[in-house]
Amino acid sequence: MDQQVSGAGGAQSPTSVERKGDRELVVTRTFNAPPSIVFRAWSQPELFQRWWFPKSVSGVSLVSCEMDVRTGGKYRLEFAAGGSENVAFYGKYLEVVPNERIVWTNDEGEEGAVTTVTFEDQGGKTLLIFHEVYPSKEALEEALQGSAAGLPEQLEQLDELLTSMGE
Repeated sequence: MDQQVSGAGGAQSPTSVERKGDRELVVTRTFNAPPSIVFRAWSQPELFQRWWFPKSVSGVSLVSCEMDVRTGGKYRLEFAAGGSENVAFYGKYLEVVPNERIVWTNDEGEEGAVTTVTFEDQGGKTLLIFHEVYPSKEALEEALQGSAAGLPEQLEQLDELLTSMGE
């Protein structure tokens, strides 16, 4: 059963977050930029770290962003949360097709998802589809309460970055 979960700003949101079955999450949004520019924002660490973490979450910051965005490459993102230990998220890129598709693993725990992001050309705009497959229903539920809840805000921040980049 498919279920519409939410989008930032309610019904007016340009971001769609949809649960597909027990283990899948699909998030879509159209950006007013060509796929090459949107892909750059997902694949260049200096751009990625400017939009990836929701700014509304206070006291947490992305302190390290290592990304080797190529098939077989790896990534590691490290977050600082006040006085506690830093938390790292990491994995490997299973498939990278420039300006079209990035597939990666989330290896920091047994309940990690496989994420696929596609960049579809829509006449100078980009339809971005963010698709995650979780190993269990419980892992998806946990993500919907945690990291996935921030996706609409993150994609809004990406939109702001793309607008500021222009071309």
